[in-house]
Amino acid sequence: MTLTKSKIDRAGIALAKDSFRNVDEMIELEDVFDEYRKSHLEPLSETTLELQRWLNEYGHDYYIAQRLKRKPQIIRKLNRLSVRLTQLQDIGGCRIIVEKNELVDQIIEFLKGKIASTEELKLVRITDYREKGRDITGYRSVHLLLERSGKKLELQLRSRIQHYWAESIERTSVIYGHHLKESEGDEKVISYFQKLSDAFFEIESGRTPSVRSRLEIDVAKKNAEEIIRKHSLSKTIDSHVNEDIILTLTEKERRSSSPINNWIIVFDWSSGKFVSWDIVGKTPDEAIKAYVHYENQFPVEKNFEVVLIGSSHVATVRRTHSHYFGIEDYEKILENLDESIEGFKSVGAIDVSSRQVLLKLYTKHFWGQKSVAQETLRNHFCRDVHNLDATLGKLVQQGLLLREYAGGPVSLNIKARAEIDKLVS
Repeated sequence: MTLTKSKIDRAGIALAKDSFRNVDEMIELEDVFDEYRKSHLEPLSETTLELQRWLNEYGHDYYIAQRLKRKPQIIRKLNRLSVRLTQLQDIGGCRIIVEKNELVDQIIEFLKGKIASTEELKLVRITDYREKGRDITGYRSVHLLLERSGKKLELQLRSRIQHYWAESIERTSVIYGHHLKESEGDEKVISYFQKLSDAFFEIESGRTPSVRSRLEIDVAKKNAEEIIRKHSLSKTIDSHVNEDIILTLTEKERRSSSPINNWIIVFDWSSGKFVSWDIVGKTPDEAIKAYVHYENQFPVEKNFEVVLIGSSHVATVRRTHSHYFGIEDYEKILENLDESIEGFKSVGAIDVSSRQVLLKLYTKHFWGQKSVAQETLRNHFCRDVHNLDATLGKLVQQGLLLREYAGGPVSLNIKARAEIDKLVS
């Protein structure tokens, strides 16, 4: 099939608007779209293999995988950005994950030198979203726009923490039913991920997030969870996949002689389980034919996700696309940060409600003789605190609050000033 720029863009407009003159045109333009997407697979695979060789030479641990953008994603992007299909620059994408943020900078410099030494691959530009985040969601990564054989390809470079955040928001998006990375959904849910991203950035910059920041994240998390559970499209928040699937797939991979295998993943977000995961085709023609077949058989409208991923080792997909594997129980994302993310230090043996009360009393300067009635706390200052009576009693027992009698006015204990300063600073 001969592809022209005008025909490709016409296919993009027709698919984005779901507007075809007749059935024959629909079939023709669907074929044009599939052919155009397929044309990215060979240069993408060549680039992934080259990057893999270079990174092996570099010597640091890394994970790398490639993917062709899913049809629903492409259609949403065409509508959201009002761009032409030929203007999209991430139909073919590759992702590299390394341990630490400083390694991202080192690898960028290393790859710039390698790319400059080859004629087949060009570096068009570098966009760094790590300092401020790409948008209000807090997305952080470095994107390298590459060009090979006339096709634009996007290389994402992330640290482990940046990837953890990205996979968390991907998983939550499907559960919630809104594309959070595209700024869809309740602003309170988006705000939670933004605050979480900001805290992770502090960690990677060598700073410890303040207790006040941790408190804000805890409150934002609580608000987000209430919204998500109320509107969740499925019950897969706590789902986990059987890890034995990796052993089965590794055996399939062992029987394949290809340096990069194309894997089709079909995931059912309604049940939290894989429908299919298999090697498909060694050539771009075979792979894209299978991709289109699965996309038609398992539509996104029925909560299926179909992904074409290329990897030299299937176990790598466990790292690069971990949101299919039940990354962390959603309710424990924050509680487990001390174990999951290095650098988030313990802030003492008090819970979220206790920190909220202490911080409010601290900012209002209720110390010693200057006390506040519990009803004032309940009705004005601490309306978001559940079980206020129990929380106050616990803080009194710990010697952080003063209270003459149960139900009476409370204030911060000046003698515990040093400890309180640490807990709220």
